[in-house]
Order: sequence, then C-alpha cells, then structure tokens
Amino acid sequence: MLIRVIAGLLFVLVLIPVLLIPYWKIFSKAGFSGWLSVLMAIPFVNLIVLYIIAFSEWKIVPRSAGAGTLSV
Repeated sequence: MLIRVIAGLLFVLVLIPVLLIPYWKIFSKAGFSGWLSVLMAIPFVNLIVLYIIAFSEWKIVPRSAGAGTLSV
C-alpha cells in the first residue's frame, strides 16, 4: 500500500513539470500569463482554459520580416 502511494507521488512529481513547461511556453508566446499553465493540472478546468485561450484574441508580437524564413 505504501509503495503505491510513493509511486503515485513520484509519478505526479515527474508528470506535472513535463506537462506544465510546454503549456507555460505556449501561453507565454501567445501573450498570456505563463501561470495559466498551472490550471492545466486541474481536471475540467484545463478544458475551460483551453477553450478560453483558443477562442480569445492572442496578443502576440509579430516576427520581423526575415525571421523564421529560409533563404537558399
């Protein structure tokens, strides 16, 4: 029983950073607070946040003319 609890805690401690770091980057690049990524760990709240972010106006800074393009 104790081993299952410890394994579950270790799983959560590893899984949370693995999931939250990409969401933090996505929210930051979209112009939102990176702290919204913490809400992605809460069931059902994560779906609400995703819909709010998906259908809201993104405050992104446009890239400069030559950034991100390949020239041959």
